[in-house]
Amino acid sequence: MYVVIMHHWQEASAQQTQALAAVLQVTAFDARQRLFGRGPAVVATFAELDPAQALLMKLQQAGFRGFVVDTSATRARNSFYMVHRFELADAMLHVKEAGGRSCRVTYREVNLLLPATRFTGHAETQTVTERKISMGKTLMTGGLPMARKIKRQVVLSSEERERVLYLYAANRPWFLFPQGGMVYDGLGAKMNPSREMNFNALVAELRLRCPAAFYDDRLLNRAGQPRLLGPLLRPEANLDLAVEILAREAEG
Repeated sequence: MYVVIMHHWQEASAQQTQALAAVLQVTAFDARQRLFGRGPAVVATFAELDPAQALLMKLQQAGFRGFVVDTSATRARNSFYMVHRFELADAMLHVKEAGGRSCRVTYREVNLLLPATRFTGHAETQTVTERKISMGKTLMTGGLPMARKIKRQVVLSSEERERVLYLYAANRPWFLFPQGGMVYDGLGAKMNPSREMNFNALVAELRLRCPAAFYDDRLLNRAGQPRLLGPLLRPEANLDLAVEILAREAEG
């Protein structure tokens, strides 16, 4: 799939709204919704590259900036270090996966720090038995209330949330720090009683030690993810794509 992203536009004017509506062949209302904020935002998806590039060219001719992302190439390219332990040394970050693989990266190499929230939905079907008054049986017994059993199926939905931090350093794979999957003794004296507090402390430490890194926290909340991905891409399945889009935007 090829995703067309628009970014770095100025404050939306009536003229811009009409121009975008004409390019995307949508209503002015829909175009105005796409122009909410300053981007980036997914404006279209295609199965083939040619129509994606054709739309991008039309956007550029209308005065908008954008780029195309090949989602299959992105997912194939993005191999992650799933961080289990870390050490915040003076000049560099040491990370280690649960399987033993380890890596070191200097703080000055870090380009991006992108915290996000992973939303995982669960649905479970259960059979519920209820007792309801049967008017027919009640009448047959002379008014003595009689109940009958009714079974029906209900779908119970739940959602799990976990904060993660994506860290990128030039020419290296992404480093993924999962809040619930790490040992936090690398914080030393700054270690806290809860995972949430420790995760926040780690993010704060990395921001302090990597002052040149681009930081963007818009993927932390539920509203920020669909605003970037648009109505056609589910955040639950496309968080890595959202991170890739923000990384591409940060590059220029």
